Amino acid sequence: MALPKLTKLELQIMDALWSRSPLSIREIQEAFPEKHRPAYSTVQTTVYRLEGKKALRRVKKIGNAHIFEAAVSRHAAQGRLIDDLLSLFGGRTQPVMAHLVESGKLTLNEVQETEEILRRLARKDKSE
Repeated sequence: MALPKLTKLELQIMDALWSRSPLSIREIQEAFPEKHRPAYSTVQTTVYRLEGKKALRRVKKIGNAHIFEAAVSRHAAQGRLIDDLLSLFGGRTQPVMAHLVESGKLTLNEVQETEEILRRLARKDKSE
């Protein structure tokens, strides 16, 4: 199944579930900072939309409250976002990497960690 495309609010709701799952709609709403907390009905509508996208699922009902958990992993959702970003650059990673380096958001240590991952993948490919 293809991963659903998620909006910023949907990602914020998913983040609450990835961090504290399982949660009711009220608990999801209360996970937002008070200053930027969306209305309960907004969270409820968005949760039901996420359920329709199969990004989350109901796991039980306590009284009138449905309890939800993430059905899509944080790693998978981040991968989808990165793939969408790269598609804007024709699949090329260089412009994105150059921007991260120039803006100071990519450190030498992170580059070295990435090089190690690439080496591990190369060794794995050779052994198969």
